[in-house]
Amino acid sequence: MNSLPTKSNFVEIAQHLTEGITSGRFPVGSLLPTEMELCDYYTTSRHTVRAALHELQQLGLVSRKRNVGTRVESVRPTNEFRPSLASLDDLIQFGSTHVRKLQEVGSQKARGDLADDLRCKTGTSWIRISSLRMDGANDRLPVGWTDVYIKPEYAEIAEIVRSSPGVLISTLIEARYGRRIEQVEQQIRAVTIDESMARALQVAAGTTALKIIRWYSDAAGEVFEVSISIHPADRFAVSVLLKRS
Repeated sequence: MNSLPTKSNFVEIAQHLTEGITSGRFPVGSLLPTEMELCDYYTTSRHTVRAALHELQQLGLVSRKRNVGTRVESVRPTNEFRPSLASLDDLIQFGSTHVRKLQEVGSQKARGDLADDLRCKTGTSWIRISSLRMDGANDRLPVGWTDVYIKPEYAEIAEIVRSSPGVLISTLIEARYGRRIEQVEQQIRAVTIDESMARALQVAAGTTALKIIRWYSDAAGEVFEVSISIHPADRFAVSVLLKRS
């Protein structure tokens, strides 16, 4: 690598590494030097190196995985959030890195389109937990809006949610009640964002979005939670069926 002044801050290191990626010195698919190698090269702390690598990750230039390293994914920065979810454990990790900003908790009876989305009878009662989803490291733009519907018997989970913004609600239910998630079915639809939702998501009304519905079921196949998320199309992209292995 080309030289860089010692004692550089993480922004300078991130810029230097970005130049290495965009110039082809670190080609797509290759691994960057290890954290310790970068610490030695830049004569800095591991904390500073990790902050620099995090900046690259936010730009979509690299991905990071424990016991693998930092892999170059693209030579062009992007603002798109594209998680890679391959298992239920990955979904749980997604919850810890993209936190809720709780907006409202209340009861609701499912009717019309909502009853269809929840796959329940008209008039069925649910507890609704509404939140903005934020990137834990980037609190500027919401990743999306999520309404989580849980059975009324789990009402006390709503209070626990307030103190656990980085934990999936399904995980809280599992921990509190022992109701184990066996499968998560996911469906994605294309929609446009209405005016009230547009203000919350900081986009123009009519913006194209992804509506993602997830049905959480136990070993008996009974659904005990449903989440409905609206994501501006340029901030999120994922489609999977998740089963616990």
